[in-house]
This record gives sequence, C-alpha cells and structure tokens, in this order.
Amino acid sequence: MIIGLTGGIASGKSTVSAMLRELGATVVDADLWARRVVEPGQPALAEIVKTFGADVLQPDGTLDRARLGSIVFHDASARNRLNAITHPRIREGMWRETEEALAAHPDLPVVWDVPLLFEGGMWRVCDATIVVYVDEQTQRQRLMRRNHLSAEEADARIRAQMPMEEKRRRADYVIDNRGTIEETRKQVEQLWQTLRARASRGGAS
Repeated sequence: MIIGLTGGIASGKSTVSAMLRELGATVVDADLWARRVVEPGQPALAEIVKTFGADVLQPDGTLDRARLGSIVFHDASARNRLNAITHPRIREGMWRETEEALAAHPDLPVVWDVPLLFEGGMWRVCDATIVVYVDEQTQRQRLMRRNHLSAEEADARIRAQMPMEEKRRRADYVIDNRGTIEETRKQVEQLWQTLRARASRGGAS
C-alpha cells in the first residue's frame, strides 16, 4: 500500500514526514531521489551536461543547482527537457526503495513524500493521499518568517504551486497543521493507526 504525502510551501510537510518516520513508516523521499540521481557518476548528470553544457557543473564536478535553476526557471522548454532526464530515474529509484520496504514489511504502508504529488501526476499510483494543510494566510506568514521574504515574494512562491484549497479537496486525508505541534502529532498518530489497519486489510478503505 502506497500513501502519497504532500502539502504546500511552508505547510509543514517535512514535519509530518518526520513524525511518520518516528512512528515506524518507511518514507520514500522524492527530493532525496532527485539529489541522488544527479550525483557525480550517475547517467542523469552526464545527460544534463550534454543537454545544458558544462557550465552547470561546479569545479568539483557536482551539479551547480543554482546555475541550472536559473536556466530552467524561466524557460518551460528547458524545464521539460530537464524533467525528461530526471523524472523517470527518480520514479525508478522510488519504486526500488518501495519494493524493498514492502518485501520486508508487507503489512505496513509506504509513504511517498512528494512536493508536487498532484501537479506531477504521481498521485495516480498511490492507494491514498494525505495533504498537510494550512490556510494561505498562515502559509504566507510562515514563509515570510522562515525565508525572510516580503509579502510579495512569499505570494509569488505560493502562487507558483497548486492552491492549498485545491490540494485539500483532492486529498483522501488531511492533516490540519494550523495549530500546535502537539495537535499535529495527535492527528498524525491517529492517521497512522488508520493507515496501518487499512494496509492490513489489503488497502481496502
């Protein structure tokens, strides 16, 4: 049973992901795989250099993320070329980690931590989805405080993603992260018990 976990920027997804790990969940992290597949020696890095040029490398041979980001951020065609290189390899790594976890613990759900779960379509291979939710005002305040941004800068980043209300509408389960850390933890613990019970029934809701 695969559970997709997502949220919005500054919604607290990483906090909930860490709580699930503490409860014994295997969390397959899409961002971690995104870093792994472009490490030196990996085929994806060679393909990126071939596509975008050697300028995207640091002097030590590692990927210069800021440089590559500046190329693809404002160019949809370049971004699509990058995604075509990295996304299949990210999914392959995530599936490999998932299969190993399910082989070791077939009765436990595997959590896929994916920032763009709905936007990228990966929700389609999940048996259920969780959204870590905060309202937009809370999101803005936390993002401004965390990243030292102006309200305008925070709004631009928030609007670059699918609206939180839309993600909330699409989710099977919602963790409301507007309260205290203790309130969030209680929700996570209750949901984990629900998901474990569901997994033991073969994923039936």
